Amino acid sequence: MREILGEGKFLRLVREGKWEHAERTNAYGIVLLAAITDDDHLVLVEQYRSPVKSRVIELPAGLCGDDVAGEPLESAAGRELIEETGYQAREIRTLTTGPVSAGMTTEQITLFLATGLTKVEAGGGVEGEDIETHLVPLADVPAFLDAKMKAGVQVDTKLWSALWFVERARRP
Repeated sequence: MREILGEGKFLRLVREGKWEHAERTNAYGIVLLAAITDDDHLVLVEQYRSPVKSRVIELPAGLCGDDVAGEPLESAAGRELIEETGYQAREIRTLTTGPVSAGMTTEQITLFLATGLTKVEAGGGVEGEDIETHLVPLADVPAFLDAKMKAGVQVDTKLWSALWFVERARRP
């Protein structure tokens, strides 16, 4: 039996049997981008995240369908990359799709590899976002993330997983 425990503007809390989970009410997918420049720099974003009360280093990401109903995931990925970083990709290809936190939410995330990047805007996100962009040589990403963590910045664990998918996708 499904019971709605509460609903806000963006989220719904549901009980099904003994399980409780969250559902998005305003989107149907999440896009995550491993964006790599022609000279092998990974594009990372840093922003304050209220739920964890900290700045967090992440890959560019966003919701699909929150602004445009029926928006294809690839289109949302391209849009989010430009909004957050100012980079436009010549090629965006899917690497994997899976649950974000299978015990807590119905959300599914799709990881894309974005290449052939061109800076077309300033980036920084939409109104209310304060996104800082970092270009880090792929070989230096672990050291960069370690230094950020030592400085008190959190690192989204999806970033570490994405690095494995990127390495796998770039093998000959």
